[in-house]
Amino acid sequence: MSAAPLWDELTERLLPVLTEYRSHIADLPVEVKADKTLLTEADVAVQRIIIDAIRATEPDAVIIAEEDERQGPREDVVGAGGRVWVIDPIDGTAEFVEEERVEFCSVVCLLENWQPVSAFVLAPELGPSRTPLVVTADAPGHRLTLNGDTVTPPTRPGQDRWLSATRSAGAPPRDFDAAAGEAGFLLKTRTTSQTLDMVRTAVDLSHCTDPSLPAFELFWRRRQKVWDGVAGLCLGTAAGLRHCDEDGKPLPTAPSFFGQAEPVFASTVLGRPEVVSWFLDSPH
Repeated sequence: MSAAPLWDELTERLLPVLTEYRSHIADLPVEVKADKTLLTEADVAVQRIIIDAIRATEPDAVIIAEEDERQGPREDVVGAGGRVWVIDPIDGTAEFVEEERVEFCSVVCLLENWQPVSAFVLAPELGPSRTPLVVTADAPGHRLTLNGDTVTPPTRPGQDRWLSATRSAGAPPRDFDAAAGEAGFLLKTRTTSQTLDMVRTAVDLSHCTDPSLPAFELFWRRRQKVWDGVAGLCLGTAAGLRHCDEDGKPLPTAPSFFGQAEPVFASTVLGRPEVVSWFLDSPH
C-alpha cells in the first residue's frame, strides 16, 4: 500500500504546528538531554501528531521514535516481523531553535523486512522565502519526489564537488579533511540536520533553496542514531547510491539492532558508488 496519503496528511497537519512554534521560538524553553542534543515542547508535540496519524490507519503499528524515552530493549520491535516505523519529530533541533536558521526537518521512515522502504522528509522553511520542501522516497520503486513531483538523482558532479563530513564544534581537522581537499572536494563540517544532508546526497535541492545549498557526493557520520539515518538510507536506495559503514561493511539490519533502546550505527557512509570507493581507500 502506498504511503503517499499518509505523507500528504502529515504535511497538512505538521506545517501549521511547526509554523506556530517557530513564530514564538525565542520564548520556547529548550532542554539539554543527556547526549547533549536539544529537546523542546515542539519535538514532543510533533512526535505525537505523527504517531497518532500512523496509528489511525495502523492501530498496532510498531514505532521507534526519538523522544519515546525508552530505557530498555524494545521487545515490541524485536517481535515486529520487520515492519517498523521510525520517527524523528525534528531533526536539527539546534537549528529549529535559532530564528535565522532553516536546516531542520520532520522525518518518518517505514521499514519492511528490516529494510527502509518508504520515507518522508518535511523541511518547513528550506525553500525560497522560507517555503516548505517535502521529499519522499519509495525505495523498491526507485522513486523520489520533491513537493509531489518525481525527480531524478544527480547524474554528474556539479562545478563544485561537496562532501558532508561534519565534526564536533572545536574539533581539530582530521586526516580525511586534507585528503578530501587534495582530491578536489569541498567539505561541509558544521552539523545541522543529518537527514537533510542525506537528502542533499540523494536529491539536488540547489535550484529550490535560497541561498542555494549544493548537492553532496558523499555523506559520512560516526555514531549516527537510527532515527537520524534510516530515512536518508531509504532515499539513497531509491537514488541508486551505495551505503555501508566506514569499513565497507553492510549496515546492521537485524531485529536485535533495531530492538535496542537507542539503535546507533557505528558509522554511516552514503554516496555515489565511485566516491564511496574513493572514501574507503582514503584515511578516515
